[in-house]
Amino acid sequence: MFWFGLAAEGSKLRQAVHKSGLALALASGLVAGTGVQARGATDPVALSELPPAAQQTYQRILNGGPFRYQQDGVVFGNRERLLPRRSRGFYHEYTVRTPGAPNRGARRIVCGGVPPTQPDICYYTADHYSSFSRIVP
Repeated sequence: MFWFGLAAEGSKLRQAVHKSGLALALASGLVAGTGVQARGATDPVALSELPPAAQQTYQRILNGGPFRYQQDGVVFGNRERLLPRRSRGFYHEYTVRTPGAPNRGARRIVCGGVPPTQPDICYYTADHYSSFSRIVP
């Protein structure tokens, strides 16, 4: 029970930090290790500004694959509530390969729309859903 309480408190703290805008201030303008400017979910980032691995993942989304990870294409729940609210199943997430990472890393592209190969909108996150930038193709 003690650990569950800590996890719940940590979640509340993260939500408060996001709402206050402190998360972006702490990012010092750049998302660590990516060269991409930290932005809000509505701030655009050109596809050409993203790391090459993100550009490749975006192209794979449009092509319907192939994807490297079994989790690619699963429903993204938007639990952080940083993206515009949509019905469950609207958003899907895809892994952006992180060179040198022993696992999937923190980088993702989240797209919304049906069919997935023609998304209405896509977002990039380099910090595992702490911030998002809207991708402009």
